[in-house]
Amino acid sequence: MIRSIRTVMGEDVPKGLLRLSLLAGLFLCGAVFASAQTPAGGDVKHFSPEQAVDLAIKNNLNLEIARNALDIKKRKSDLVWNQFLPSLGASGTLARDNWRGSPVTSVIGIPGTGTPATVKGISGEINPDIFATDPISVSQWHMLGSFSATLNFSFALVQGIRSFKEDYQAGLISFDKAKLQIEQNVRKMYNNILLLEANDALLQETYNNTQRQSDMAEANYKAGLAPRLTWLQAQVAVENLKPTINDLENSLSSLKGNFALLLGLPYDALFELDPLTAGISYIPQDVADLISKAASGKPDIKELQANIMTLQTQRKALALQSYTPFLSFGWNVSSTFIRDPFKDSWVNGDYWNKGGNFSVTLGMNFNGLFPFTTEGQQRKDMDANIQIQSITLAQMVRDTELEIFTTVNSLEKIRTTAQAQQAAVDLAQQSYNLTEEAYRGGLQDLLSVQNAALALEQAKLQLLTQQFNYLNGLIDLEYSTGVPFGTLSSAGTVSSAGSPDNNGGTK
Repeated sequence: MIRSIRTVMGEDVPKGLLRLSLLAGLFLCGAVFASAQTPAGGDVKHFSPEQAVDLAIKNNLNLEIARNALDIKKRKSDLVWNQFLPSLGASGTLARDNWRGSPVTSVIGIPGTGTPATVKGISGEINPDIFATDPISVSQWHMLGSFSATLNFSFALVQGIRSFKEDYQAGLISFDKAKLQIEQNVRKMYNNILLLEANDALLQETYNNTQRQSDMAEANYKAGLAPRLTWLQAQVAVENLKPTINDLENSLSSLKGNFALLLGLPYDALFELDPLTAGISYIPQDVADLISKAASGKPDIKELQANIMTLQTQRKALALQSYTPFLSFGWNVSSTFIRDPFKDSWVNGDYWNKGGNFSVTLGMNFNGLFPFTTEGQQRKDMDANIQIQSITLAQMVRDTELEIFTTVNSLEKIRTTAQAQQAAVDLAQQSYNLTEEAYRGGLQDLLSVQNAALALEQAKLQLLTQQFNYLNGLIDLEYSTGVPFGTLSSAGTVSSAGSPDNNGGTK
């Protein structure tokens, strides 16, 4: 390559300059390639469990939809009193009679007149001098303006106010449930990422150790100290680990992408999670007490109970609408221009016929009294819906009891397994300490120390897996019982103990 460059640039170019140019080019190419391989997302972000939960609640799109739905219910609840505001309306009408008639016929045919007759049978306050000289001069065109106000009242409206209030309270419970579900998912996914990262680190260490063993087997084979079969077996062990490492890294990458999307970040955002620092504490669980708390505190149960209460209130409002009368207050005023609106002056008060009235109406809809009518069927459908929701609630309570019983049993199993695994960790630690002492005394080689360290790391990883499973079980138990997250799992965080390095130190 150097010779070809010298050919292009000329034979008088020094070799040192050519080498320097070549190295600079390789460096720039490497920098460009590295920048192309860097995922988008900018600086690496660091998250604690609480920070991740806050970010997810702030940016989650599904929660934003629930927040908007809650705003709608809140606005309805705050302005529910507007049902008692009168309905106001105004209208203007320009009409033309099909046939020109007498003053009496023309004026009586115009709508909006309701006062007693004063002149020639014409209702309204009409000046009789209008028709003194031209008794048939009433125009075929008429103009009518009216303004009305109506106010309705019934006992169903009062019950409807309570229905709106309870619907808003149910919305609050549903919104809190959505937040708790997001927090539950974030905390469990956070723990799963830490566990996969620990597993990936151990698998990489296993791969490196296996590769060193393969290199040593190759050296021994070439030196005539070991058969070729030993070398081939060591190579097979190295190759068998590569698919496992790739699968684990793909799973970790996919989980991190889902976690980033859950936080409202791009799927390829760079982030690191803070390790859980406190040691896990196994706590006894009273199944009966947990079931009692879940029956009244689980978000799913509270949401269904609130929905049933809202349906019951709406059912009462529907019954009041069917079985009680309504009261309606009305007031309207109208004025009719009885001359030609295109020729005569509109400001002449004598050309306007004024009318209007105030009314109080007491009535009742009898359709609701019969079960075969639309109103009667609506009540039956609502009764059936309430019954279905009540049965669903009873089934949910039973499922919750079974869920808590199963979770507590699973936690107890994890606890006993973790205790047994802790004994295995202690034995692996003793084995490592003895191997390290033998290595320092020249009785063991470095590979034996590495194998003992690897066995210790594997025992710790299995213990760590049990601890994370226990912690996630506590998170599920906290959601099921409706207690704040951290009530049971605050002492249940985990951290891997310091791992020995290959030279006898502690990482």
